[in-house]
Amino acid sequence: MTINLDIRVKKANKVYHEGEKITGVVLVHSASDIKHDGISLTMEGTVNLQLSAKNVGIFEAFYNSVKPIQLVSCVLEVASPGKIPAGKTEMPFEFPLTPRPNKTLYETYHGVFVNIQYLLRCEMKRSFLAKDLLKVSEFIVECKPSACEKAVPHPVNFSVTPESLQNVKDKGRIHRFLVTGHLDSTVCCITRPFTGELIIQHCEVPIKSVELQLVRVETCGCAEGYARDATEIQNIQIGEGNVACGLAIPIYMIFPRLFTCPTLSTSNFKVEFEVNIVIIFQDDHLITENFPVVLTRY
Repeated sequence: MTINLDIRVKKANKVYHEGEKITGVVLVHSASDIKHDGISLTMEGTVNLQLSAKNVGIFEAFYNSVKPIQLVSCVLEVASPGKIPAGKTEMPFEFPLTPRPNKTLYETYHGVFVNIQYLLRCEMKRSFLAKDLLKVSEFIVECKPSACEKAVPHPVNFSVTPESLQNVKDKGRIHRFLVTGHLDSTVCCITRPFTGELIIQHCEVPIKSVELQLVRVETCGCAEGYARDATEIQNIQIGEGNVACGLAIPIYMIFPRLFTCPTLSTSNFKVEFEVNIVIIFQDDHLITENFPVVLTRY
């Protein structure tokens, strides 16, 4: 006997703001009558912090701050023990989206070492011989316009030469080159593209590729110490082969949904972002220019 349990929220895009009501139905579909010991629906929002392999063992004191941080938690009894008739049954529900006392709702974010997730979890309890049914559905939380900082443009001009490079022991052995350009802003609205321009003014060796890399910098920490990890979100090639000198190459990148969020800093964790402009030469040497960026919702 196949029983389908589903959670359907009213909003098609599943995006909610603090203070709104999450409404929808729990849907049960079965070919015959179902006996159950109660159906419950839980709304939970948690921040899951994880240490990277290189930091495990360094911070034993970390244990407390790495426990999941619960932002919102609410349980609702959708149906008391009884029978559900054959066919399709809809049971409505409504939750107010409000944080727990002394907690703040952060935006949904799927990272590597920091994960902020909001879930609806429906469970149908059944008798000892039958298996309990579980359905989990994610919804998205975004900041209200009134609660957010607005992006104020902060244009940046840059010039990359062998002399401007860091972490290089012998700058005299590096091929001569000059790369100039500008970024329209390093304070960016997350729903708008990241834009700018790059020009290879001159270069002694042929270029293989010019790339734009978006990096997440996640910090988990407490009073005893912190672990900071940078990982790539996406890499876009903006120039292929030996790019002509003097040619303006447009910089254009969309911030991916869920894998980015407004820049966040709390007492236990931080989520920040950086953009790297990477130039790879034919001999596979590469140079990287790093730009920290601040993301806002509006």
